[in-house]
Amino acid sequence: MSDDTNAAKELVETLKDGERGFAKAAEKLRDSNHADWAMTLQQLSEQRAGFQREIIELGHAYQEDVDESGSAAAALHRGWISLKDALTGDDAGSVLGAAVSGENHAVSEFEKALQKDLSAGFRDIVSRQHAAVVVARDKIKALQDAA
Repeated sequence: MSDDTNAAKELVETLKDGERGFAKAAEKLRDSNHADWAMTLQQLSEQRAGFQREIIELGHAYQEDVDESGSAAAALHRGWISLKDALTGDDAGSVLGAAVSGENHAVSEFEKALQKDLSAGFRDIVSRQHAAVVVARDKIKALQDAA
């Protein structure tokens, strides 16, 4: 399996986690005093869905199915997210704390991918998406600080 394919599979799984996580976080905050934060989180969920599509479409262009299960480590992390979600309350600080934790993981996954021998075109996509994930993480941290 090429570095591109391996990295793409891992990133697609990470992006799926982010899409679901942000959607759940938005749902928890939608009826709170922080409905504007819920809108931001929903937009980030939609951003992650778009990032997934971009990577999957690139894989299909090269006859690679990158939209299949990632590694056991990714599955373990998804299990941790599920457990954490069950334990996280509905208050804004807890919800945003979980989102920051998820974003820290996503940044780490993108940085691991960028350490691999990626093709130039895929590296450009991963670099651009990494920058957007870092911006999102910092935005969520700022919301958390304001909570």
